This record gives sequence, structure tokens and C-alpha cells, in this order.
Amino acid sequence: MKKSKRERQEELKKTIEASPFTTDEDLAKHFDVSIQTIRLDRMELSIPELRERIKSVATQEWNETVKALPIEEVIGEVVDLELDMRAISIFDVKPEHVFSRNHIARGHHLFAQANSLAVAVINDDLALTAKSSIEFTRQVKLGERVVAKANVLGEDEKGRTIVKVQSLVGQEEVFSGTFEMYRSNL
Repeated sequence: MKKSKRERQEELKKTIEASPFTTDEDLAKHFDVSIQTIRLDRMELSIPELRERIKSVATQEWNETVKALPIEEVIGEVVDLELDMRAISIFDVKPEHVFSRNHIARGHHLFAQANSLAVAVINDDLALTAKSSIEFTRQVKLGERVVAKANVLGEDEKGRTIVKVQSLVGQEEVFSGTFEMYRSNL
């Protein structure tokens, strides 16, 4: 049995608050309604479209710049950054990122998103990955959106900065990695 409009809209609001980077297409599938219904619900609830939500999240705390590499070299679109603290990037899987026979994303793209985010979050002109421990937890398919979240955990006994990166599609983890980062200013 389908939910009433009011119930659906309440749940829609909660879903977007929990995961602001969710697409209208994903929401339509989740609620088993048309994309147009989702758009109308969003309009009634004054919830902006995805691009506006991304810009909003990016401008809330974006007052620092990436030092260790040019922003255009970060794989994915950086939407949040607090140097030496945390960062978030979004990567949309397109045909050039997948194997042609099964439309599954090549792993090096997911690693590159996570690794470049780990570099970008370091507040130094030079940051290099010294070591990483990674795990792919599920396949990522063509058309999916990967949200990578990097958190700086601190320093190890060698003085390297430890960065934990978790990549999600919706609420499901698809990749995780711990990166030991060398930096020149330690």
C-alpha cells in the first residue's frame, strides 16, 4: 500500500536531510512514484533541486582552499572542505568510468576519488600518500553517485597524518580506506 501524500512528503524531507546529495531519480525509485511527483513534493516543501543543495552545502563552510593540489585535480566535485579536519566530494559514474561489458565502475576511479580527497584535506603545500589500506565493499554501477567523506584522525608515531575516507552510494558503503599522508611541514 502506498503512503499518503503527507506521509510521503514527511519521509521525503527526512530522507533529503539525512542524505542531501540524493537525486530525484533515486527518490522516485525509493518512494515508488514518478520523478515529477518528487519534484512537485520538493517544490511544495521548498526543498531546492540537487544542484542548489550541493551549492548550499559547499558554501556553508567553504572558506579555505585546497593547498596540496589544484582543485581541478581532485577526482570528483569537492562540496565541503575544512583543512586538516574533513572534506566531501561527489563523483558521478559515467560511461568512461565503467567496464563496457558489465557497466561496473573501474576500481581505480573510486580509489582516485578517495586518495585525491585525502590529499586535498591536508593543510600543506605538499601532501603525498605514504601508505593506504583500502576495501571495496560493493560494486558501483553506471549512473550511480559516489559521495566520499574524508576525516582527519590525527597523526601516527611516524608523524604522518591519518585520513579515513568512506565512500557511499546513497546510504550504502561501497569503499573505505585509511591513508597515511606524508606532509612537508611536520
